[in-house]
Amino acid sequence: MILSMQGIYKHYYWGKNEVPVLKDVTFSVEKGEYLAIMGPSGSGKTTLMNLIGCLDKPSSGTYLLEGQDVGSKKEDELADLRNKYIGFVFQNFYLLPKMNAVENVALPLMYAGVPKKERLQRAEAALESVGLSDRMKFLPNQLSGGQCQRIAIARAMAGNPTLLLADEPTGALDTASGEMVMELFETINQKGTTIIMITHEPSIAEMAKKIYRIRDGMLDTGEGGAK
Repeated sequence: MILSMQGIYKHYYWGKNEVPVLKDVTFSVEKGEYLAIMGPSGSGKTTLMNLIGCLDKPSSGTYLLEGQDVGSKKEDELADLRNKYIGFVFQNFYLLPKMNAVENVALPLMYAGVPKKERLQRAEAALESVGLSDRMKFLPNQLSGGQCQRIAIARAMAGNPTLLLADEPTGALDTASGEMVMELFETINQKGTTIIMITHEPSIAEMAKKIYRIRDGMLDTGEGGAK
């Protein structure tokens, strides 16, 4: 098992008022699974993604990632968990505009303390794996949206994560580019990487092997619709 959430609640404060976002979320994910979490805007899916990705901590409940209690960690320890286990893919790519493709992919490896020669080798290998060996020196504004998303995927995978988190990964792409990204996710999963994908699009969710639905902060782990 790669992660387990038991009785997770998350709330924020607006002034003195407590605003509940997640309510009694309980589920687990085995290594190698490919899970989609679907929900409309305001359902709590982004908050759940932030908790899974150790970008935030639950207000109550227990979250174990690779057997470690996330709720007990300090900020620097959360960063270590992210660097060691998790790769992120976001809708808007978040590539640095003045860095070329290989530099963007290598950047998180620098923060992880990987020596320069090794991080460039790993970045180049990651770009080759997503079919962009001929675009390594291109800047983001010289590339299509689909190519930028593939760079973002290469950046996520260069750190050899056990868990890939994807937040609306095709939301900014045309249909053809979105299909290419989803084919890439399938390949990544077949090689053993666990994938959790947040989406509101049924056709994208159906590419996963299991579908959970979230509404009003409550997670339904029924598997209807999953292939």
